[in-house]
Amino acid sequence: MKVEPLLYGNRKVYTVAGFNRGVADWLARLPTLWIEGEVTELRRHARWGSVFFTLKDPADGACLPASMPRRTFDALGLDLSDGERVHVFGRPELYAVKAEFRLRVLSVERFGLGAHLAAIERLKLALAADGLFDAARKRPLPRFPRRIGVVTGSDAAAKRDVLTTIQSRFPPARVLVAETLVQGPRAALGIVDALQAVAREPEIDVIVLTRGGGSFEDLLPFSDERVVRAVAACAVPVVSAVGHEQDTPLCDLAADVR
Repeated sequence: MKVEPLLYGNRKVYTVAGFNRGVADWLARLPTLWIEGEVTELRRHARWGSVFFTLKDPADGACLPASMPRRTFDALGLDLSDGERVHVFGRPELYAVKAEFRLRVLSVERFGLGAHLAAIERLKLALAADGLFDAARKRPLPRFPRRIGVVTGSDAAAKRDVLTTIQSRFPPARVLVAETLVQGPRAALGIVDALQAVAREPEIDVIVLTRGGGSFEDLLPFSDERVVRAVAACAVPVVSAVGHEQDTPLCDLAADVR
């Protein structure tokens, strides 16, 4: 349907809805194409009609929102996860109501592991060879800890959750909270510093390293070699509570308990 402007003298003026529809119609006429990128922020739910994810260019961080019909995605039988490199076939579209630009995906092919995922796998093998993940080095947690250290970010909800859990299980225990960056390029060093500082505090019996869920990239600092080695070398037992159950950053493997 052709979008007609409003006329104010010699001036043609489009409504927001009309402009959005016009752009959406123009995009719909563009040809389908293949695009390569890394999958991040993959979101799917049994009740949703579509699967949503973001394609990221590892070279410069450029991002492209994408969606795919749930039935089409399921029919491919791909168990995709964040960090994988893929080729997607689709066309650009605009959700006119909110002017949300995205790629409407018609097909996906796994191209190979993303650079981050491959690097983590190499590091995992190297650290395993050094014995950092050996079951024999895991220490039992104290039955009745006197003082518990918590290394976490500044997110109020995540911090409240872990403190509530500690207080319900160990009411007499005192808690020392050390806030640090848990995301981004400076997070790994901050986590290491916080772990070491808390471990030096008197009467600390155990340290909980925690942050809420996030994308594959959000959790990268917890697979940084410096963080993993700091967890393994910590003077007191470490509990890793990072991300959701399906997330397994390398610090989980080095911790005494996850």
